[in-house]
Formats: sequence, C-alpha cells, structure tokens
Amino acid sequence: MTNIGVDCTFSANGTVRVYRIQVNEKWISVGQGRQWVDGYGRHILIMLPGDQVREIVFRPDTMIWHIEKGRGDVRLV
Repeated sequence: MTNIGVDCTFSANGTVRVYRIQVNEKWISVGQGRQWVDGYGRHILIMLPGDQVREIVFRPDTMIWHIEKGRGDVRLV
C-alpha cells in the first residue's frame, strides 16, 4: 500500500471521478472503472499507461488515498 495524490471530483451522491494520480511526485492520467464502498473505504479501479489495472482506496477516516500493490510497481510511462 502506497499513499498517493489524486486529482478527482466528488459528486453529490458520493461517487468519485478520478482524472489523474500522483506517484513519486509525477502526475499520471488514468482511466477509471467501477467503484464500491465497504468498511475500509471507497475503492476505485483505475487503468494506468501500459494497460496496468490498479485499485486505489480513499479512507474517509484519515482523508488519505492509497494504491494497492499489484503485480510489480506502478510504471511511470
């Protein structure tokens, strides 16, 4: 789990639209898939360059975003 910056908007009903994420001080544009909420936070699937799919999570109790570990590190392409 790695903390990240997220450029996004929140709608009135709580859904999120993610435009880009910040990893290692670099901004990466992303595509977005489905999202859901559970006891841990709001989970959103994103598509990074090179067709890398990752899950990001917003924790409302800490107001922190993080990216779940996938196969390999996030490549900054």
